[in-house]
Amino acid sequence: MTVFVTGVAGQLGHDVVNELAKRGHAAVGSDLAPAYAGLQDGTAAASCTYISLDITDADAVQAALESVKPDAVIHCAAWTAVDAAEDAENREKVFAINAGGTQNIANACKKLGSKMIYISTDYVFNGQGEEPWQPDCKDYAPLSVYGQSKLEGELAVANTLEKYYIVRIAWVFGVNGRNFIKTMLNVGRTHDEVRVVCDQIGTPTYTLDLAVLLADMAETDRYGYYHATNEGGFISWYDFTREIYRQAGLQTKVTPVTTAEYGLSKAARPFNSRLDKSKLTENGFTPLPDWKDALARYLKEIQ
Repeated sequence: MTVFVTGVAGQLGHDVVNELAKRGHAAVGSDLAPAYAGLQDGTAAASCTYISLDITDADAVQAALESVKPDAVIHCAAWTAVDAAEDAENREKVFAINAGGTQNIANACKKLGSKMIYISTDYVFNGQGEEPWQPDCKDYAPLSVYGQSKLEGELAVANTLEKYYIVRIAWVFGVNGRNFIKTMLNVGRTHDEVRVVCDQIGTPTYTLDLAVLLADMAETDRYGYYHATNEGGFISWYDFTREIYRQAGLQTKVTPVTTAEYGLSKAARPFNSRLDKSKLTENGFTPLPDWKDALARYLKEIQ
């Protein structure tokens, strides 16, 4: 199977390409950079190629996918700087990438008959309440520019294709890039105390584990909307930080604060990032491992 992966310079795309290579698939990675050394990691070295691609260029997207003729496209590329997306000078670019770029890929997939896996987010919902969001819920009400742009990406895929997966994730961490864990470790090593919000609830997602699920999906045709985070129950960012420091052996004091006490960000953050993942098992997919186990494996990997 030939799989085209966008955004391989990011946390998720990097792991997806390596997972596909482990399985013996022909993985083709793409991103903006002229070249990407990260694809030479591990098992990916012998079987992966790289194409420099701007997904906002419709003609370039069509040409790239026609040259590869993929059986599946796993679309990981996105603008993910949530606060920066709120700046007026960035908004056009955010929508060009997350909505327009996704539409370009969907159009190419339709022409070639390729299945498409689109990575989305809980930010498409309003982040209120305490009930976990269902994958087939259409009660969209994004609170931010980022959330709206990702929703428009979802709609581009769903309105263009029949063979698609839309996979919503939350609280992502991986080796290849910046994330909450790396930030907290850096702060914990230089400060005696850290203040962390305790009223935003969700579950982390380890890209290494998610990559396994996405590769499983690419190998099947059980299409639709899915939610995918690690198992282990719902926690706050405060809970997550305490466990990060416990496993890392740091004595830094973690003080819980409300979102209001912490201070407003440019973009509104969801209080409720709970995602119901039961559809995965119902359709024969293996859930991601417990988040504490994922954290332990991740800390070993980055040390």
